[in-house]
Amino acid sequence: MAVEAVFSAIGDPTRRAIVERLSRSDATVNELASPFSMTLQAVAKHIRILEGAGVIRKKKIGRSYHCALNRAVLTEARSWLDDLERDWSDRLDRLGDFLAEDAKSDRPAQ
Repeated sequence: MAVEAVFSAIGDPTRRAIVERLSRSDATVNELASPFSMTLQAVAKHIRILEGAGVIRKKKIGRSYHCALNRAVLTEARSWLDDLERDWSDRLDRLGDFLAEDAKSDRPAQ
């Protein structure tokens, strides 16, 4: 999974709304399109982008296309963010320790 592709795909508010909807349950393309004031083709394009990034899976059942969230890909993206957060937290903790030590050494002797 390319983290860049996932974040690029969910960078659009319409696609985030689709992901949010699919987080509750699977849906057909028509069901996903219903809350938007855009053409079915425009929503289908958003769905293709999400599918291309691996965020959702789409399959044809009868005459309808059904979409499902690929939670594993979102979990991987979340894991990447968690690692980044841990790294920055560690760096900030070390900076805080350094500044505290520096402040102690700047105090005049009494």
